[in-house]
Amino acid sequence: MVEDIKAANMSTHARKKLMGYLFLLPAVVSFLYFVWYPVVLTFIMSFQSVNLAGATSFVGIANFKTLFADPVFAKAWANAGQFTIFSLLIGYLLPVVVAILINEVRFGQAFFRISVYLPTVAPSVAVSILWLWLFDPSLGLLNKILGWFNLPASQWLLSSQSALPSLVLMATWSGFGGTAIIYLAGLQGVPEELYEAAEIDGAGIWQRAWNITIPQLKPVMMVMFIMQILGTMQVFAEPFIMTGGGPNNATMTILLLIYRYAYTYMDMGVASAASLLLFIVLSILSFIYFKLENRAA
Repeated sequence: MVEDIKAANMSTHARKKLMGYLFLLPAVVSFLYFVWYPVVLTFIMSFQSVNLAGATSFVGIANFKTLFADPVFAKAWANAGQFTIFSLLIGYLLPVVVAILINEVRFGQAFFRISVYLPTVAPSVAVSILWLWLFDPSLGLLNKILGWFNLPASQWLLSSQSALPSLVLMATWSGFGGTAIIYLAGLQGVPEELYEAAEIDGAGIWQRAWNITIPQLKPVMMVMFIMQILGTMQVFAEPFIMTGGGPNNATMTILLLIYRYAYTYMDMGVASAASLLLFIVLSILSFIYFKLENRAA
C-alpha cells in the first residue's frame, strides 16, 4: 500500500515536471531559433562567399583577410575605443553625481527622478533628429549659446575632430538618466544609520558621498562600467542617422561597417566575419561582466 502511494506520488511529480518542460519548450525553441541559430549561421557564413541568390562557397579565412586589409575596419575599432573612452569620461561618473544629488534631496525626489529619466524614454530616432538641429552650424542652438559667450562657432558633426565627441555628448544626454536611476536604486540599500551617524559627526554631503555612498555603490559601479562598455561598442542608430559614418569615417562604428558590408556592398561573408569578431569581443566582455556581477552578489 505504501509502495503504491509512493509510486503515485512519483508519477504525479513526473507529470508536473513534464508539464513544466512543455511550458518552457516554446521559449527555449524561440531562443534557440532567434538567438543561437543566427550566431551559428554567422559563424558558418564568415568562412563562405555568399551571393545575392543565396549560393555559397567555402573561402576559408579570405573574408577575414579582406577585413584586416580594409583601413576602415581598423578605423571603426579605433572609433569604438574612442567612443567608449569619451563615454566613460562623461557618462560614467555624471550619473553617479546626479544620483547622489537626487538622493540627498529631501523634497520632490519623484519629480527629479522623472526629469532625469525622461530622455531615456525618447526613441533614438527622435533624439537624433532633435540633436541634428542643435548641432546645425548656422541655425543650431548650441552655436547660438557659444555666441552668447563670444566663443567661436563649431562645425560639430561636419568636422572630423568634433563629430565623434558630439555624438558622445548626445548619447550621454540620452542615456545617463537610466544609469542614474540604477544608481538611485542601489542607494536605497545603503543603511540610513550610516548617514545619520555621519551627520551627527558633522559630515557634509561630499564627505558622506565619498566615505559612505561610493564605497556602498562600488559593486554596482563595477557592473555598470562593463555594461557601458558593452553598450558603446554596439552603437549604431546615432551615427547611422546623424553622420552615416562620416565625415571621413570619423564616426564609423563596427555595427555601421557591418551594415555597410551587408546591405551596401552586398557581401554577407565579410559582414558575417566582422560580426563574428564583434561577437567574440562582446563575449569576452560579457564573461568579465558576469564575473563582476557574481562577485557583487
